[in-house]
Amino acid sequence: MISKRTREMTSFIVMDVLEKACEMEKQGKHIIHLEVGEPDFDTPECVKESACNAINDGFTHYTHSLGLIELREAICDYYHAAYNVGVDPDQIIVTSGSSPAIFMTFAVLLEKDDQVIVSDPHYACYPNFIRFVQGVPVFVPVYEKDGFQYRPEAIQANITDRTKAIFINSPANPTGNLLSSRRMRKIADFSPWIVSDEIYHGLVYEEKEHSILEFTDRAFVLNGFSKLFAMTGLRLGYLIAPKNFVRAIQKLQQNFFISANAMVQKAAICALQNAGDDVLRMKETYNRRRKFMIRRLREIGLGITVEPTGAFYVFANVKHITGDSYKLAFDILQNAGVGVAPGIDFGTHGEGYLRFSYANSMENIAEGMDRLEQYFKHPE
Repeated sequence: MISKRTREMTSFIVMDVLEKACEMEKQGKHIIHLEVGEPDFDTPECVKESACNAINDGFTHYTHSLGLIELREAICDYYHAAYNVGVDPDQIIVTSGSSPAIFMTFAVLLEKDDQVIVSDPHYACYPNFIRFVQGVPVFVPVYEKDGFQYRPEAIQANITDRTKAIFINSPANPTGNLLSSRRMRKIADFSPWIVSDEIYHGLVYEEKEHSILEFTDRAFVLNGFSKLFAMTGLRLGYLIAPKNFVRAIQKLQQNFFISANAMVQKAAICALQNAGDDVLRMKETYNRRRKFMIRRLREIGLGITVEPTGAFYVFANVKHITGDSYKLAFDILQNAGVGVAPGIDFGTHGEGYLRFSYANSMENIAEGMDRLEQYFKHPE
């Protein structure tokens, strides 16, 4: 018998859309992929060279369970330069992508039935991490008119004696919006721990993102190299944790993961130190795509009240069209050949929205928008 917690885990609907799209492509259909949040750029050349050099130099064995000290020091330098905050290398645990960092954070924080406040909508996988370690996600709605930012008073109203953490994500998936420094400061003043997913930091186009560490040290910071450096398949992330939690997290790492990939850690040092120009070029391209997609979605008739300024997503309102975003997403895929993410994947308050990713070429985005325009004019 499959365990109850595994049976009750929800699927990641975005992946269901992608897998259906791949089946259609095998049948010869041309699909425009706007469903997946993965950079379409190649990994920077200097990063690839560093990884290859590490392999050729025999750097193919276990590392320290916390990660290479040189990489942890480089992460500290990065956070000081970007946010003017001091982080000790011994606070950092390098992980095989940010997902193990999320898992280990909640594994050390939560006892059975402890609560974590999570925005609704939210990244689809967050509640599953919390539930898998027997915690309870408590969903706090965020609203389009606020740019999907938390209202601090709504968080406060949901804090109980079982609340162990408040989960924030800025820039956010699926909305692409940022938390303002004013709201972050208010959230940081609450008593529970703050868990801050900063994986989309650096991919901000009109504002300045803020790390939670600028406002409090009662925080766990999740970050990695997948999004900013186009290193998704290389699977490298990290967790910045309060010092008194590090040994416990290290034991989890040793038992479940041993250490992150050795040669990719070498490549990550190069990414932080030498890939700045590559990142700037990618950001400029993303920004052009962002502006184009927002304009075209509005022309098509989809709702965008507050323009997203981070990550690579637009979360568009389709409530005037349907109350079933799941059905609509698969119908668009079938009849327009465009993969999009249904809002219901991101929580009950995501219903009535579709998420569009602009991590694709301008040519493909333009064709995808044209197909959507025809679809909504003449739905089959």
